[in-house]
Amino acid sequence: MPIPEILSRNATLYGEEIALIEINPDIEERPANWKEYDLVETNPERRYRREMTWREFDDKANRLANFLLGRGLQKGHKVGILLMNCLEWLPIYFGILKTGALAVPLNYRYTEDEIAYCLSLSECDVLIFGPEFIGRIDAIRDRMPNVKLRLFLGQECPSFAESYYALTACCSSVAPKIQLSDEDDAAIYFSSGTTGFPKAILHGHAALMLSCEVEQAHHGQTREDNFLCIPPLYHTGAKMHWFGSFLAGSRAVLLRGVKPEWIVKTVSEEQITIVWLLVPWAQDILDAVEYGEINLDNYRLAQWRLMHIGAQPVPPSLIHRWKKVFPHHDYDTNYGLSESIGPGCVHLGVENIHKVGAIGKAGYKWDIKIVDEKDATVKKGEVGELCVKGAGVMKCYFNNPEATAESLKDGWLFTGDMAREDEDGFIYLVDRKKDLIITGGENIYPVQIEDFLRAHDAVKDSAVIGLPDHRLGEIVAAIIECKPGASCSEADIAQYCGALPRYKRPRRIIFDKVPRNPTGKIEKPRLREKYAGTESLVEMEMKG
Repeated sequence: MPIPEILSRNATLYGEEIALIEINPDIEERPANWKEYDLVETNPERRYRREMTWREFDDKANRLANFLLGRGLQKGHKVGILLMNCLEWLPIYFGILKTGALAVPLNYRYTEDEIAYCLSLSECDVLIFGPEFIGRIDAIRDRMPNVKLRLFLGQECPSFAESYYALTACCSSVAPKIQLSDEDDAAIYFSSGTTGFPKAILHGHAALMLSCEVEQAHHGQTREDNFLCIPPLYHTGAKMHWFGSFLAGSRAVLLRGVKPEWIVKTVSEEQITIVWLLVPWAQDILDAVEYGEINLDNYRLAQWRLMHIGAQPVPPSLIHRWKKVFPHHDYDTNYGLSESIGPGCVHLGVENIHKVGAIGKAGYKWDIKIVDEKDATVKKGEVGELCVKGAGVMKCYFNNPEATAESLKDGWLFTGDMAREDEDGFIYLVDRKKDLIITGGENIYPVQIEDFLRAHDAVKDSAVIGLPDHRLGEIVAAIIECKPGASCSEADIAQYCGALPRYKRPRRIIFDKVPRNPTGKIEKPRLREKYAGTESLVEMEMKG
């Protein structure tokens, strides 16, 4: 069934129960662009907390839907969402879907040029944006001629937009009579854009519905669960993990902040049972506990049953550390792409902790295979490109038939990720196909070296890239981010890497922060651009 029907069902069955909670721990004074009655001060530390029942959730979605339909929006039109995580985000998303239009979430880190590009590529007719983006939208308003309506979610509405609050408040909260089917288009998401401008990914209602079923099948969400959502809602990973709770009719908390103490405090105060983390956040929590910045005895954490991680390769050393600190937690990891409607096409399973390091087996209602350059299935143990197939695969790259033809073949999505299958059928992610380093004719997969480096006591994070070399073609360069207060030198890392085969040892060792995008992926193009042409002491010594 189309996914808005779940919201209508939840409003009918659980109308007066809390569906969503927003917590912003870092507000020092009431923000000017939010309505006073929407803010509740809950303690002297000025942590602001807002909440919404299932009935209010559905009513707000219906009001927006009826407003948009009244302004001429039709089935198949597109509506951009450019908002920070907030209580209004999901009602807006579902309000768009109820009209039969497509929701088009935009990365809140996009530059002016990227916003204009994505609005044009996706052919957006409407844009809903928040106060943080006034300057960027003002700068490009003459570059988005297809956008006929600009709705502003805030109080002091700029002259080039109309007020979301004022226009939707008086609209009917009765569900619009728009017929939707599983085959209808539902949303356009954008690829991470780590290799250039992002591609527009088209999904239908059937794919969104499958993501609900997959997530609940994998993690068993019930009405008693409480999900903590921290990642940005514009990305499939955050929303599709929440979809399991959505299907169960259980509550969720949107936390606007990633500091370790905020996460642990929210888990304690809101009695969170499920937390989905990115690798850096899990690392930060463990560091804060290890350095005495967080005393777990001061929090109520017995109800926290599941910690799962996705969006990037997970270092086994991190999970071993996590289980020492939180031995009662179930751990799980999911693999997915925006092109395969987020998480779950490959799934480890909480019962397979002994296979930590693997991304798992085919997820619920998914098929997988690993192929060589001729698209033939490889033998177990051999490295090839991971392909997935299921109802959650995208329909296409919108307005990009060439890219679609490269990635979709006979219903299989070619992910661009290199993987191998062990003797028990578990899949291990080796690296991105485009991140492969070829040095002196040898193929090197950076993830293997990154995991090795992160096991060093002084290393918080690492990124391994290939940089041009006139003799070898490429050489291995390691960017090392040390733990706070840790002391480490290039010589220390070089000595530590002596345990690696010689051709895998980094020839450049650089101490710097490892940049990651909002979904936790390392921004390697930035690192390649920054460090091309540089030399480290280790490399100079090798030359000497």
